[in-house]
Amino acid sequence: MAGPRPPDARTAAVPDVRSSLLAGALIGVAVMAAVDEIVFHQLLAWHHFYDRSTPSVALLSDGLLHAAELIGLVAGFVWFADLRRRAALATRHAWGGFLLGAGGFQVFDGLVDHKVLRLHQIRYGVHLVPYDVLWNVGGAVLLLAGAALVWRARSRRSRDGQR
Repeated sequence: MAGPRPPDARTAAVPDVRSSLLAGALIGVAVMAAVDEIVFHQLLAWHHFYDRSTPSVALLSDGLLHAAELIGLVAGFVWFADLRRRAALATRHAWGGFLLGAGGFQVFDGLVDHKVLRLHQIRYGVHLVPYDVLWNVGGAVLLLAGAALVWRARSRRSRDGQR
């Protein structure tokens, strides 16, 4: 039984820029959530997702974050694989979305979760300013890199006469 034929130049699908960007962003959010949860929650044990209750609730909150990141990762890669299967993946937009999603998660976590909602801090018992600056500047760098990549990809598409 033969597998699906790759599309040729006459039947290739038009790249789906929006879906590529969103699938990449979903994967980026999930990957950054996994990095945060694995490195800072488990390996370094600096904090839990929700530190304002009992240790059991803190552990439960980490488990819920882990479940959400896995669901996001699977959904994002299924979406990504479907775009590839249909030859509709706009690769640069997907990478830009990945960086935007990762940076967006990091900045949201640093500003909203840490400062506004005060669900947790990066670390306890230390001067927080250097940790906050590094966390939020790192997220901003990812956001800027993602925005630059998407902007360049859109400029290239419009220069090449594609929509």
